Amino acid sequence: MSKFENVSVTKQANVYFDGKCVSYSLELPDGTAKSVGVIQPSALTFTTSAPEVMELVAGEAKVTLAGASEAVTYRGGESFEVPGDSSFDIEVVDTMHYVCHYG
Repeated sequence: MSKFENVSVTKQANVYFDGKCVSYSLELPDGTAKSVGVIQPSALTFTTSAPEVMELVAGEAKVTLAGASEAVTYRGGESFEVPGDSSFDIEVVDTMHYVCHYG
C-alpha cells in the first residue's frame, strides 16, 4: 500500500537524535497507531516499549537487534520485527523512509 486513507496525523513532528530521525504519528480509523518518517545516514540506537515492525519504504540500513551478533541489511520493500522492551542498533547507509507499525 502506498498511502493510508482517512488517518489522523499529529501535526508536531517527532524529532530524534539532533534531527537525524524525523517522524509523524498516525492513527488509523480502527485506532491502530503507526509512525512514518525519515532517518538520515547515521548510526543510532532505538529502544522499544511495544513490539514493532519497521517497514522500509526506501533506503538501506544495517540492523542489529538486541542480542544478535551480526547486522542484517534491509532495503526498501523489506521489513524487520523488534520485540517489545528491547532495542536495536541501526546504521542507515542510504536515507531511509519508513513506516513503523506498533503492537
